[in-house]
Amino acid sequence: MDSSLDAIFSALSDPTRRAILGRLARGKATVAELADPFELSQPAISKHLKVLEQAGLIRSGREATSRPRELQPDALKKISDWIGDYRRFWDQSFDRLDVYLSKEQGYEDDKSGD
Repeated sequence: MDSSLDAIFSALSDPTRRAILGRLARGKATVAELADPFELSQPAISKHLKVLEQAGLIRSGREATSRPRELQPDALKKISDWIGDYRRFWDQSFDRLDVYLSKEQGYEDDKSGD
């Protein structure tokens, strides 16, 4: 597995970081805005933000005197692409199961019609 995927999945393993990403999906936010819904200090939130930044999930901007954070869609696309490979596997498996069950259902219908 790509080491950047390891960093992304590691960052996503924490519920606080996932909640922060959920908030940033609605738009840019400062550290104070991100800390508001949590019972965590701003330094604790800053540590979570650092992990998310290192994983490439967010970036820090600069607007006047604040440094709002925002989502980085490229990292999320990387996860989506990785999961997509497995989605195709499961779709194909379910398609094969559907064909098998249809044949079995036809076989059972033939037996009961005798």
